[in-house]
Amino acid sequence: MTLAALAATGATPRPSGETLEHQTERIITGIDAQLSDPSLATQDSWKLVWLALSEANANMAYIAQSTNGSNEFAVVARGTDADLTDILEDLDVGTVVPFPESGSPKPIAVSKGAMDAFKRVVNARSIASPSPNVTLAQALAAALKSAPSSPQPTVYLTGHSLGGCIATMLAPYLQAQTWPKQPKFAVITYAAPTAGVQSFVDYFDSVPWVIDERQNNAYDLVPHAWADLDTTVGWYPSPGPQATEEVKLLIGAISQRTKGNVYVQPGTLCLMNTGYTSFAKNLVNKTTQDFLGQIAFQHANSTYLDLVEAPAVPSGPVVTDVTPTFGAPGATVTINGTGFSPDSMVDFGHFACTKRDIDPSGIRITAQVPNGTGVVHVRATNTLGTSPAVAMGQFAYGGPAPVVVSAVSPTSGKVGTPVIISGSGFADGATVHFKDRASDSVKFVSTGQITATAPGQLDDHQTVDITVTVGKATSPASPADEFTYTGR
Repeated sequence: MTLAALAATGATPRPSGETLEHQTERIITGIDAQLSDPSLATQDSWKLVWLALSEANANMAYIAQSTNGSNEFAVVARGTDADLTDILEDLDVGTVVPFPESGSPKPIAVSKGAMDAFKRVVNARSIASPSPNVTLAQALAAALKSAPSSPQPTVYLTGHSLGGCIATMLAPYLQAQTWPKQPKFAVITYAAPTAGVQSFVDYFDSVPWVIDERQNNAYDLVPHAWADLDTTVGWYPSPGPQATEEVKLLIGAISQRTKGNVYVQPGTLCLMNTGYTSFAKNLVNKTTQDFLGQIAFQHANSTYLDLVEAPAVPSGPVVTDVTPTFGAPGATVTINGTGFSPDSMVDFGHFACTKRDIDPSGIRITAQVPNGTGVVHVRATNTLGTSPAVAMGQFAYGGPAPVVVSAVSPTSGKVGTPVIISGSGFADGATVHFKDRASDSVKFVSTGQITATAPGQLDDHQTVDITVTVGKATSPASPADEFTYTGR
């Protein structure tokens, strides 16, 4: 799982732009550093021998070789860091296509989306060291040729999420090739959606694998695509969150994208977290945002590493907030967060920041605002990746400040409960809504704090979003602004 998790290194391109070669080199540097880290489960016993990004950063795969004498190789396909609904919607499953590259003597079929991803991986050529200008199969052949004959080489196919789906196709493809030293093959996937229909699974399961494991979190929605996605509408068990009607409609609509194709999962299922003991404790309310947030938590690389009891891999930079949140080009801004390294680059939206000072603590950057317009996300990039866009990390050129709710206290109470609302961009005269009901008692404390009393609702036993409106700007809804009514 650690090797699969490392594939996410540098998955997001720098917002202001970088060439595919520069991104490839950044990813290689990051993975090299992590493979040499003895504190990880890989224990400094692997080295990178090949890595390639497909055009437009659509897919990535790499090959690692053991350095401890075990004569093992790992072919790792990258998943995706996109929104989970995008993962499910973008993988074209409404059409099945032949998979002749599998080596099967009989016709077998996979989804067109899985086939497109597979082709991008097998046709991609590395454009940087350690093995430039060769494909995955060529690089593996060269590595096997130079490997010792004893013990017999073992090639592991692995990946998380979409990477696991691709791995199940790479496995029979590579098994069917002729190699300078014939290896054994093993397949271990994590959280993989389905690649094909019954014909694909029949052939896959007939191939002699040394290991064939499909490792899934029992409460991860993604592996249920596309075999039995509808079963997830009954999630999650106590303490929740339960699916809202909006979530049920979304899952139902996505499941219909198969257009009648019946998908099946290959391999031996190994379930983890069957008792729902691992969950995001701040995402348990019956709201659409909490449900989608819990899905993301259950599917995350970090959750899987925890479930297999492997150390967490080093995370990329994280921006928590920006001060001030509005101003003009040339102004000085403090960026707070974690994981900032001396090589960290900063972008204001798609505009690169050329003047920045990174505090040795790694939690603060002082930057000069570059030229730009509008409201943008401030993000940091280094060899481990790019920080995600966050509401408190926005900067507005020329103002007014973005209105954001970052926390509410208490998070539950009766009608009339005074609630402290924290965030940014608040102003005197702001209005506060609990769902669609305006609070009739609002007190402006500062640009970062407002207090308001909870108004009555049609249903006084529900969870609602608290939003703040200043002028024409209203704070976006998020799990951080939720308030649960406990009655009158």
